[in-house]
Amino acid sequence: MDSKALHRFDLNLIKVFLAICEGGSLTAAATRLGLTQPAISHALRRLREDFGDPLFVRVGNGMEPTRAARALRPAFEEALRIVADTMHESRAFDPATATRHFRIAMSDTGEFVVLPRLIEALNREAPQVRVQSIRVHPDDLSAALRSGQVDAAVKYQPLLEQGGNLGRTLLRDRIVCLYRAGHPDAGADWSAETFAAQSFIDVGRYATGYRMAREVIAELGVPYRMAAQVDHFTIVPEILRRTDLVALFPWSVCQMVNRHGEFGHVEMPFAVPQFDVDFWVNEALAADPGLTWLYQLLKRAMET
Repeated sequence: MDSKALHRFDLNLIKVFLAICEGGSLTAAATRLGLTQPAISHALRRLREDFGDPLFVRVGNGMEPTRAARALRPAFEEALRIVADTMHESRAFDPATATRHFRIAMSDTGEFVVLPRLIEALNREAPQVRVQSIRVHPDDLSAALRSGQVDAAVKYQPLLEQGGNLGRTLLRDRIVCLYRAGHPDAGADWSAETFAAQSFIDVGRYATGYRMAREVIAELGVPYRMAAQVDHFTIVPEILRRTDLVALFPWSVCQMVNRHGEFGHVEMPFAVPQFDVDFWVNEALAADPGLTWLYQLLKRAMET
């Protein structure tokens, strides 16, 4: 690309290029960037003209990068990182006057535990700052952070680090067995046999801490009888109130739903690791003063 071509080159095309790389299709790229598919197709035509290469070829239902595209990707990623670092270093963040809109990927349990504390702290310290909780599938989270679909994520998601992201711990959590206060085995010392005799609500298929506990149970060969399956943790307490079912439940949420003593809980009767819920950002945004402030605010809020 000569100097005249470089002068004409639209830097927004870099974001489109990377979105196609990450999403593997024009439809996925359009969704990630909030654009229409015709707009993505038009941008791809311009990229092909600028670089004299198809860049992506259709394979099945997806788009595969050509050799030229694979060579361009690291350079484009580095260019965006340099631009982001330059902007962040030159921009101060004053919470009293800031008007930023932070988009944070959270699960329903993350919303339940984190959002009330965060919004309370924002109302007190940064009244013009807005926060939006966004649900992102765990498999898409790294790409969402890289593309800017979300600014941060509050998750137990250790594999995010492999995608060029930085995680800072907000809280340490664990999974317990939650049941109604009048459950027949309330107050008993639970053994693996007691656990195996229960009927469970299966929940949170995309909650990584919950999935980790279920994997441990499966590896140990402990029977786990599923009586019902739901998608969201927040409905579980209402089901438990009316039944003798048991749920694997994050301790952080258990403390909040049991303020009035309606439920009981026991620790897992076999070793299940605790897990850290982290505040994740892409490494390109690690120096962003606004996100750094947001993490520190949230860390303080979680300690109260």
